[in-house]
Amino acid sequence: MTSSSTPIKFSLNPEQLKAVQYVDGPCLVLAGAGSGKTRVITEKVAYLIKECEIAANHITAVTFTNKAAKEMKERVSKQLDKKERRGLTISTFHTLGLKIIRSEQPMLNLSDGFSIFDSHDSGQLIRELMLASVEEAEDASDRVKFHISNWKNNLISCDHALSHAADKEEQLSARVYVEYERSLRAYNAVDFDDLIMLPARLFATEPAVLAKWQSRIRYLLVDEYQDTNQSQYQMVKYLVGNRAAFTVVGDDDQSIYSWRGAQPENLALLAEDFPKLELIKLEQNYRSSSLILKAANAVIDNNPHVFDKRLWSQLEHGESIRALRCASEDAEAERVATDIFNHHLQHKRPFSDYAILYRGNFQSRLIETKLKTLQVPYKISGGSSFFGKTEIRDILYYLRVIINPDDDNAFLRIINVPRREIGPRTLEKLSAYAQQRDKSLLAASGEIGLRHHLPERVTEKLEVFSRWMAKLQQRCVQEDPMKAIRQMIEDIHYETWCYEQSSNPRAAERKMENIGQLLASINSMLEKNEDSDLSDVIRKLVLLDMLDEKQQEDDDDRVQLMTLHASKGLEFPNVFIMGLEEDLLPHKTSVEEDSVEEERRLFYVGITRAQRELTLTLSARRRQYGEVSECTPSRFLDELPRDDVEWEGWDQERSEQETKAVASAHISNLRAILDK
Repeated sequence: MTSSSTPIKFSLNPEQLKAVQYVDGPCLVLAGAGSGKTRVITEKVAYLIKECEIAANHITAVTFTNKAAKEMKERVSKQLDKKERRGLTISTFHTLGLKIIRSEQPMLNLSDGFSIFDSHDSGQLIRELMLASVEEAEDASDRVKFHISNWKNNLISCDHALSHAADKEEQLSARVYVEYERSLRAYNAVDFDDLIMLPARLFATEPAVLAKWQSRIRYLLVDEYQDTNQSQYQMVKYLVGNRAAFTVVGDDDQSIYSWRGAQPENLALLAEDFPKLELIKLEQNYRSSSLILKAANAVIDNNPHVFDKRLWSQLEHGESIRALRCASEDAEAERVATDIFNHHLQHKRPFSDYAILYRGNFQSRLIETKLKTLQVPYKISGGSSFFGKTEIRDILYYLRVIINPDDDNAFLRIINVPRREIGPRTLEKLSAYAQQRDKSLLAASGEIGLRHHLPERVTEKLEVFSRWMAKLQQRCVQEDPMKAIRQMIEDIHYETWCYEQSSNPRAAERKMENIGQLLASINSMLEKNEDSDLSDVIRKLVLLDMLDEKQQEDDDDRVQLMTLHASKGLEFPNVFIMGLEEDLLPHKTSVEEDSVEEERRLFYVGITRAQRELTLTLSARRRQYGEVSECTPSRFLDELPRDDVEWEGWDQERSEQETKAVASAHISNLRAILDK
């Protein structure tokens, strides 16, 4: 079809262009690291609208993180004007799931204002359900939570889990699963996994609902397809239906989230479910030097593949890869910090050009100390998110009760924040009374009959709280919700509470500043979408918290420290990967469970983060549990092209004292250069 609008000007390589323009059937774009997959998706969205004349409101693009969705939206906005992209959906999987659930609430037996339980809420509910009947519930609850999440990701109902439990642990988990689902329904709540499972189940059982959504979504694009789990795969399969108008983009070599339920085999399954699937490979890398790509290809070749792929680049050959064997973990950290400091001074590169990657968070402790000693600024990715802050969670839990009075989990969080002298025994009796009356805790708090079960002084406190919440809910609906929320914060004297709970006045001020930022966000979301009410906004904020990958933008000039998992999707001119030792990378658990292939993919992801220079380090000895033990070099080092690597510290090993002395002299020389 030809459009009357301005045609798109392509500056894509032949395979990228083919991926953009192929619209005759199902399409799998096998996109290697650094091959421009996000650009292909956004260009294809523009192509579908401008050249194929598919209305924007019939196109949906989904990915896994808020950051990736935001980047897609920004790129599309440069391709299409506001009118052309009106109605276009670019979101995470879970945001799309929430949209479907909201639209189909009556079919799912959910009332307005339903809550979304995050991981903390789910864990707390599971512990409470187990405490009454299971010894050591605190220790066992994490495993139970894992089983329940895994069952939901595989679309397994609680009844099916109960009838097919293979051992005592699964039997216990299945029994808790039954009670957990019953509790969620009583609280008018869903959990994070439900955001995918419920739409997938609904599509399977309600043909009319499925037909409606298939009519709405006439072309579907999916990013990072290798990270989909079973429920996400089925949700996609239902949505595309027999029309099969879709493009999925993925890379089986970068599938590193099996512990979240990701199934890289979903890429191969596509070819079985859609025999006419068009396979397009993006193998040209625009990020890394040829030498780095050669190493990455050599390593990943040791994994079995359904689809063969080989990265190549037109960029220069590049610097040799270095493999440094150090005397100890202390010497390893010292060497990495010193090398970065030296390179920064000699080449006048910003500190943000350097990234230090590692398998486990514990590895950051020593390198932090060394960087501090050299006064090298650094940032650790994966710190506490904005929504994880205590003060933000407190206010959000109040708002959750406002929009959903049946949310007992949120009620328990706020009833003593700030303190109202309502103790655990009181809450136990309130809970028993509420259960007897088949009421929520908030509703039970305002009933006259409660006086027969609790002392008058306590019931008065609960009645006052119940009446206050009822007025607050009314004000949020009938008046300006922002004014009501600000009054709520004043009524509970939250600022005074912050000062009482903080170590110093400045810390309390920061908490109140964070709350101000939260209120500004709520206000902005209400103003941007006139159709949204407070309940819509609160649900979106709760979902943002859950999807927060802790990848907030930071323009500061600092060395980046992060796990290999957290590095996916990022790139840096200079990359250091620490701890290339057996039982660390690959991790001991993966060796024991025969899942080294995923660890190899993780190493491959680390290698392909590097643009110009790559340094691999390991320790000859490492202290563990108070004892020093010899370390075996990682098997992955043997898979590198030997002649392309500079091997240092392998033939003649320096002592730790010698290493420190050399490093100290090196730094003294550098400081002398600076003084001059």
